[in-house]
Amino acid sequence: MLEGVVNTIEFQLSLLLFVSLAGYLIASKINQSAVVWEILVGIAIGPSLLGLITYTQSVQSFAQLGAVVLLFVVGLEFNIKDVFTLKYGVIALIGVIIPWVGGYLLAMFFGYDFISSVFVGTALTATSVAITANVLREMGKLQTEAAKAIIGAAVIDDILGLLVLSFSMEVARKTMSITPLVLIIIEATVFMVLGAYIGHKYLSALLERFDATKLAKRYPETVFILAMMIAFLYAMIADVIGLSAIVGSFLAGVALTSVIIKQGKSFKEGAEYLQIIFASIFFVSLGILADFHVITLQILWFLIALTVVAFLTKIIGCYLGARIGRLSHRTSLAIGMGMAPRGEVAMIVALIGLNLGVIAQDIYISLILMSLLTTIFVPIVLRHYMKE
Repeated sequence: MLEGVVNTIEFQLSLLLFVSLAGYLIASKINQSAVVWEILVGIAIGPSLLGLITYTQSVQSFAQLGAVVLLFVVGLEFNIKDVFTLKYGVIALIGVIIPWVGGYLLAMFFGYDFISSVFVGTALTATSVAITANVLREMGKLQTEAAKAIIGAAVIDDILGLLVLSFSMEVARKTMSITPLVLIIIEATVFMVLGAYIGHKYLSALLERFDATKLAKRYPETVFILAMMIAFLYAMIADVIGLSAIVGSFLAGVALTSVIIKQGKSFKEGAEYLQIIFASIFFVSLGILADFHVITLQILWFLIALTVVAFLTKIIGCYLGARIGRLSHRTSLAIGMGMAPRGEVAMIVALIGLNLGVIAQDIYISLILMSLLTTIFVPIVLRHYMKE
């Protein structure tokens, strides 16, 4: 009877919510990364150890919702002008190309097929904006030249990485053809330009005008509701035109970042609370998906090589881009290190690849562990380097 209760959807989701928030509290208590602890909790309750939760359709739906909310909140951290700075764009572009090539060639060297290798390269293009920005904020270094370049390039890097992800999903779903790939680029460009312009020019003003209404004064939470409607609207549009929904939610966050709320409740604060819940579920689900029983000596060697390539290609690529932008050697090196954490974006790529059936558990676990290692070690190195 107990086994029957444990396997019900209600119990599974309740346990998922409980352990997700518990992981967040534990990480906050010991001043560690919530991402790391939540994934570890997922590994503990998943098939790798206790086997209490399996990756069902319900868990997948909550996890995908968490990714959408997470990228919306990340987008809210940055001004739209940071996304379209040419100097930072060069850093981001080279910092995407070199890791993609490095990841693709490494996977091919280890004998993986073309599509799997494409997804490995795509995962290596990512940069965790949230992790890097949080480290710089804690150090009080947000106004330094290196910090501004890191954050500005990381924002553009995320957009480029998400475009590469959409390209990889098209490759996985269809035969390789130049026409759909060109259409993806055109659609993505038009969507981002129009979405950013309409959001910044009109939807931001709409939100501020709504904040001044009697309805918002009587029901302050309606401002937050309208903001989240815009976020999910952008996510839906992105999904309809063939992009990832997280591209849309991220763009919505960037477009609404300058909104000033006076009488309604801050939608940014509300979104952060929502993100704590659903992003926690997302990170725990990544641990649930991982099955460490499939790890072999070959996978271990691939993981080591993947982590080394992930570090070196991002540092080298961003360093070269910064030097082209005539930044100093030390600043360029700091930018390279600051862009190295893969974090949640690489995990999202891994999750999408696994759900599409184009990568197997061995590559998925390697990408998750690579993301964990870069997330854990890079902030430590960056703190030491930036202090000097």
